[in-house]
Amino acid sequence: MKKANIILDKDFIIGPIDDRIYGSFIEHLGRAVYGGIYEPGHESADELGFRKDVIELVRKLNVPIVRYPGGNFVSGFNWEDSVGPVKDRPKRLDLAWFTTETNEVGLHEFASWAEKAGSDIMYAVNLGSRGPEQARHSRVCQSSGRQQIFRHAHRKRKEGSFRDQALVSRK
Repeated sequence: MKKANIILDKDFIIGPIDDRIYGSFIEHLGRAVYGGIYEPGHESADELGFRKDVIELVRKLNVPIVRYPGGNFVSGFNWEDSVGPVKDRPKRLDLAWFTTETNEVGLHEFASWAEKAGSDIMYAVNLGSRGPEQARHSRVCQSSGRQQIFRHAHRKRKEGSFRDQALVSRK
């Protein structure tokens, strides 16, 4: 049997570790969003319906960045369905999980949640089903290694959809 050796030297540092490696994702699967981070009827829900107890736990974990929408849900996600007045958003069958997606929690709402949780957002676009042109139309970009996303989307929510807003980094 072959053997390998490893030597760990805490004083030998090659370079800093980017905090984003400790990030996470949130997916519209099971109770992760509806009944998880978002539950308007819950005793700890804030004015937007987000659970303050969950927000506090995420803050304690110090999650630096959250990919949204995460997981397999992004395969059928259309960002256009998740902006604008909630009452006007379409309900769609999510083909990944065979559930009805109400779009109650969309990009604006998630931006508000992430700010409360102290996390940045890594916005995900499925290039397999949508393509780079659709990503460009969402006006979300990465620049100089730092995300530029959602800073004042939640503040300007009443002014229109993401199509009408410049999105900049919270940092």
